[in-house]
Amino acid sequence: MIFYTVTKQKLNMKQFLLTAMSLCIITLLNAQTKDYIGIAVYNTQNAMPFGKFTGMFKEQLHPGVEAIYGRNLSSRKNHDWFLELRLSYFYHRYVQHGVPLYLNFGYRYKLSQKLFAETSIGAGYMHSIPATAKLKLNDNGDYVNNKGIGRAQATVSYSIGLAYTPLPSANKPFTFFMNYQQRILTPFVRSYVPILPYNTFMIGVKKPFDRSSKKSKK
Repeated sequence: MIFYTVTKQKLNMKQFLLTAMSLCIITLLNAQTKDYIGIAVYNTQNAMPFGKFTGMFKEQLHPGVEAIYGRNLSSRKNHDWFLELRLSYFYHRYVQHGVPLYLNFGYRYKLSQKLFAETSIGAGYMHSIPATAKLKLNDNGDYVNNKGIGRAQATVSYSIGLAYTPLPSANKPFTFFMNYQQRILTPFVRSYVPILPYNTFMIGVKKPFDRSSKKSKK
């Protein structure tokens, strides 16, 4: 009975996350305004929120890559509100391979025509695959592989950063950005590490992607 209840709670959490994300994704993809796409590379370290920065450049690398699809929900002279769908992969040595899929809601303040400050919060789903062998005893007393296909986790993040557009007057200008992100994964190991925090430094590039103009050409 207890196992059934816990399993049902896990399924309910996964169903809730996937349903909420699906609704947001549908809204995002149905937008008729100029969207943008981007890609970023990053290094991540497990540490308490804002607990590590310089260590990300001199300690063991845990590399990652992230694809971005987003749009501005509202654009004004001095600021923007934006929503992004982000798909990522990172490798934490000896711990796990992580595949986060999450939505990022943020605010962009225009310091000048070329320079912007950004902050955002994100939430979504992450699939975790152990990076080392995972064994268990079978009925014959032998150790067998118990790695499986991984496990589901929830991910929550907060980011601050800067962005720079060298040629804002171009038809589809490139924007270079860097973010310092705090990410929390849960549940990691329910018995003794229910929450695993990460500090991440990310650099990347974004470019406008006008879906409405492509539709009109068809």
